[in-house]
Amino acid sequence: MLEELRKQIDTIDDKIAALYLERQNIVRQIGEEKAANRTALADPSREKKIIARVTKQADDSQKMYLKRVFETIMETSRSYQRQIVTPSTPLTDALHRVLMEGKKYFPVSSSVACQGVEGSYSSIAADKLFEIADITYFRNFEGVFQAVEKGLCDYGVLPIENSAAGSVGAVYDLMKKHNFYIVRSVKLRVCHYLLARKGATLAGIREVYSHEQAISQCSEFLQSLGANVKVIPCANTAVAAEKVASSDRTDIACISSRDCADIYGLGILQGNVQNNASNYTRFICISKNLEIFAPAGRISIMMTLPHESGSLNRVLNKFSTLGLNLTKLESRPLPGTDFEFLFYFDFEGRIEDADTLALIAELDQGSDQFTFLGSYAEVTQ
Repeated sequence: MLEELRKQIDTIDDKIAALYLERQNIVRQIGEEKAANRTALADPSREKKIIARVTKQADDSQKMYLKRVFETIMETSRSYQRQIVTPSTPLTDALHRVLMEGKKYFPVSSSVACQGVEGSYSSIAADKLFEIADITYFRNFEGVFQAVEKGLCDYGVLPIENSAAGSVGAVYDLMKKHNFYIVRSVKLRVCHYLLARKGATLAGIREVYSHEQAISQCSEFLQSLGANVKVIPCANTAVAAEKVASSDRTDIACISSRDCADIYGLGILQGNVQNNASNYTRFICISKNLEIFAPAGRISIMMTLPHESGSLNRVLNKFSTLGLNLTKLESRPLPGTDFEFLFYFDFEGRIEDADTLALIAELDQGSDQFTFLGSYAEVTQ
């Protein structure tokens, strides 16, 4: 009985495949017409009508399944049409111009903006990215964005996420306020140290200063110090080291980088105090210019989506259809809206690929707010 039913399924599948290929042939012809007439690939109103028509044939128990099937069919149709026509937009024109310039390689030296003071993890990341980094320090993350926007520095280096503590929300929130492009990223292994003035002892520490992200990454160690030790957030791990070094107290300490011990003349009370030995922070390098340095295999975008059921899933299906690996999805609330969000996507892909470029053009045209953040390489240190 089971084998007989499976044979019936096989026969039906063969018919579905034949009809699907017949449909794709017509889809190709429509794509060619759209290319000739410069018509948008997507036609949401027609797609809704098709789904409404076909789902009338199903009872309530099957309507949702049939809807999903036709949504997938239409997504693959658009993907096929993208091979035929890539809509011309100001963004795609700009990307084409950059690509036509030929291969460019990441600069060896440049002026770089970092948050904090000497010894910060951002400055360590900058030294990993550039062989010679002329670093200017700024009080906060916004100062880094402004320095790049105003041309005070060619590039800026900012932390974006940590493997243990998650995303750096303050940076994501600033990303929607400023104009910039990501030109490279670095994944840096972060080892935290408890530092204090020479002569201090672990048992005598009563206050520990550090950045809130480092505090989160070292929560287990801090708890082990006991309830009598006060943990105080600072703007930056290196700022915390500077504060401890400038004090005459031996009962305060900081969680900072190993470099800070040498820079500020502090002693190491304990090393590797982070919760996880595999503790990595990802930093982005930003520029005010659209630059793509070889080899660029990662793309970042941000966009709004309609405040309706299934809107995010439809976008994710586009990536899935093209076989693009989504490596990061972050949402941040849009101020002044009724629970609407701005979505950040990182995915593996090459902007030179026609399908990838066409997808970006489609997302650009289909979103009220769309920003191409960059095509770049990520390095690990």
